[in-house]
Amino acid sequence: MIFGRALCGDWREASGREWLVTNGLGGYACGTIALANTRRYHGLLIASLLPPGERTLLVAKFDAAVEYDGRRFEFGANEFADGTIAPRGFVHIESFAQPEGVPTWRYAFADALLEMRLFIAPLASTSYVGFTLLRGAGRARLEIKPYVTYRGHHAHARGAPAYRVESDGTDCRVLAFDGARPYRLTLDGGRFETEGACYWNFFHRAEAERGLDAVEDLWMPGRFHREIGVGERAYFVATAEDAAPVDGAEVERRVVAAAAAAASRLPPSAPPWIRVLARASTQFLVRRGDGGTGVIAGYPWFGEWGRDAMVSLPGLATALGRHDLAAAVLRSYARHVDRGMLPNCLPAGDAPAQYNTADATLWLFQALHEHLAARPDPELEAELYPTLLKIVKAHVQGTRYAIGVDPADGLLRAGEPGTQLTWMDAKQGDHAFTPRVGKPVEINALWLNALDLTMRLAERHSHREAYAACRRLRAAATASFHRFWNAERGCLYDVIDVDGGTAVDASLRPNQLIAAALPYSPLTAPERRAIVDVCARELLTSYGLRSLGAREPGYLGEYAGDPVRRDSAYHQGTAWTWLLGPFAWAHYLAYGDARAARAYLEPAAQFLDADCIGTLGEIVDGDAPHTARGCFAQAWSVAQVLHAWIRLERLAEPTNGGVR
Repeated sequence: MIFGRALCGDWREASGREWLVTNGLGGYACGTIALANTRRYHGLLIASLLPPGERTLLVAKFDAAVEYDGRRFEFGANEFADGTIAPRGFVHIESFAQPEGVPTWRYAFADALLEMRLFIAPLASTSYVGFTLLRGAGRARLEIKPYVTYRGHHAHARGAPAYRVESDGTDCRVLAFDGARPYRLTLDGGRFETEGACYWNFFHRAEAERGLDAVEDLWMPGRFHREIGVGERAYFVATAEDAAPVDGAEVERRVVAAAAAAASRLPPSAPPWIRVLARASTQFLVRRGDGGTGVIAGYPWFGEWGRDAMVSLPGLATALGRHDLAAAVLRSYARHVDRGMLPNCLPAGDAPAQYNTADATLWLFQALHEHLAARPDPELEAELYPTLLKIVKAHVQGTRYAIGVDPADGLLRAGEPGTQLTWMDAKQGDHAFTPRVGKPVEINALWLNALDLTMRLAERHSHREAYAACRRLRAAATASFHRFWNAERGCLYDVIDVDGGTAVDASLRPNQLIAAALPYSPLTAPERRAIVDVCARELLTSYGLRSLGAREPGYLGEYAGDPVRRDSAYHQGTAWTWLLGPFAWAHYLAYGDARAARAYLEPAAQFLDADCIGTLGEIVDGDAPHTARGCFAQAWSVAQVLHAWIRLERLAEPTNGGVR
């Protein structure tokens, strides 16, 4: 997709479309087409100081300009708290695109054309901006003004800092305070003029819309200058690494090659938008500081979440043939299982792991099932099998947050007052907006599949006692699963035995689709079709499924306002993109038409250009026109759509032999 002047030259449009590049360590750079920061998370260099955590904004932005043919042309853009927009460099953007996943601007001025490409080095806290004069009647004088800070990416900086700036006339070294990570700025072939000035009251409009503080002050240490001729390329570099930066052209080749490698793993019939998704999938896989491999749940603000990682893993790794990566993630996360539970949030820095989740652990079984089905892995299987047995035993005996098997019916109950243990986990203070305490439908569907996998592995390992125990547990839960059937509405209850009693929650929610999409299911064929049909009528939107039916009590169709208002709508009608995957697969299982099921995924191609270009966001409004909201790059959105498309494509194409 190439955006031209009609969009790039319009302030509202150019400041409303975002881009993202990542480094595989949890660090990233992101911003808008206009190059104006509209979020606290926008920046040229956000380094992960304790990978993949402690993400720290070091270089917030830069303003570039050229002097050409006796005139000055500004390419930067900023919005200030008083409403001023200056400079307005976006009016010079002739086009914006992301070839090979690299954000690329072309600025047209007089008879000249300047190309700018922005990327970040893999596995290093180093960002590059490459400038190439593609045409012109003479040389241009390039100027770059960097704006720096030193803060956590969730915060804002105010006031004039006392940073130490050192320069030998060619580069700039910034030390925010004693003990801080120093970082350097360079422009190859250029010179640096120290200036030192505070720029006040940058306005971040997206933060204001979220009901949060929205003003920041930034430090401008000085200016870089160099001349550039037609065909010449100059790299502006920001790095928090001790070693000298690798040549920009070499890093750019690596970035482009990695993007091509991700797309090369797709079926030959994959359309361009699926190839874009495959490139985006690499952004969420990260190297952890302990040497393991992890998954970032979403950019810009999410970290490592056990649930999101396990839901995402089949699409991010397994479906693309990245079997070693899938195994590495499973090993890394399984090490954190405690009392039969996978963490909701993995430990980060001094923060301990948080285990407030009933489903992350059960999704681990499903991720392992997908991995083993795609490629036998006896070593990993033998390594994780004892962990699976411990998890099953802990759930039978009972573990944290009243999670345990009810001996009366074999179903899994979970939750205590004030807790939120499922993926519908919005909470403010002690108030959980969708507590779902009792026996949630998808928790029990996942429990059945966990038992089924463990039973099969026990048989494979000739572990007769474990096989018999899992078989008994599976049989009991399977026999009781009929209790979820809501004959009046022709679908599944969302929760039964609510709050430990006998009440049922008949709210129409998409969680039942997970039961209809998992490999082991006690549902009959008519029941599966009925579930798919009611969810299609009441929950489906172009870009995701509503978390609550629009005609249900308590439905909220817009996700907007301050944190309390947003959290109250988060799972009360807001539509979630990741659910397109389970819906499409459940549709195929219900009707057996892979092409028809695949068609439900295709509108996601439009979503790739709706918010953050080249990836899929977290949520959209439940009400039309389904405006993009929330986290602008979400792992499970990308993964679930990609995984479902690949599975359905293999079934839809006769030449692929119907391979699942």
